[in-house]
Amino acid sequence: MGPALVGVGVGPGDPGLLTLKAVSVLRGADRVFGPTMAVDAVGRAESIVRQAAPDVAVERLVFAIVEGDEARRAAHDLAAERVAACLDAGERVAFVTLGDPNIYSTFHHLAARVVARRPETTVETVPGICAFQDLASRSGMVLVDGVERLHLISAVDGPEALDVPLADPDAAIVVYKGGRHLPAVAGRLRAAQRLDGAVVGELLGLPGERVGLLEPAATGPAAYLATVLVPPQRPAEDATAPSRAPLSQDPPPSPVGERGRP
Repeated sequence: MGPALVGVGVGPGDPGLLTLKAVSVLRGADRVFGPTMAVDAVGRAESIVRQAAPDVAVERLVFAIVEGDEARRAAHDLAAERVAACLDAGERVAFVTLGDPNIYSTFHHLAARVVARRPETTVETVPGICAFQDLASRSGMVLVDGVERLHLISAVDGPEALDVPLADPDAAIVVYKGGRHLPAVAGRLRAAQRLDGAVVGELLGLPGERVGLLEPAATGPAAYLATVLVPPQRPAEDATAPSRAPLSQDPPPSPVGERGRP
């Protein structure tokens, strides 16, 4: 195989959810990069790889994820230059990212900049398990069935992102990036009579994780990596109840291999 840039989804946090294909691709890569906020900090995606495949070395690329647009662009450009240099050397490069590389991921921003510099670059992705899938499994929620629909939204800019999906009562709703607005998200759902059965998962598979019903958990902001699931409105005879009442806090999963620092 020739040089290529491969985005590899490593799942939401539990190293046991890293796929066999992802591990195979990482072990077959000439170089593996992972995003981080600082060069001396182990990023969350790197932490998952450390546990699931401790033989894989991860080189850190610093991203200014929560700073201003200018800092973000500068960090992405530096990362793209580093990746491009490795591709020029004929390397097959993997970039690890939480969840799936095609859903709310840093990867496509990086890939676009690399392709702008090296238009001949081959870009591939390896799918990963998403946080909403993990949370649905943990809470026993059947998200969609039959001809039901699913809305996947980002509430990073506020609970107003819920207005369109809430107008579709027969659809399930997945809310990403709404942790800081969690009380307002719950209030929006309550006003629309959709709060009953909604669950929240915070830092799934990572230290400090919480899984539980949204209403009692929405007393204050949650972490950026918080996911909310809202089931569709179903007739009572068709409603699928959770297999167990979601816990306010579940213990972190058993590590696979070495456990990296959070």
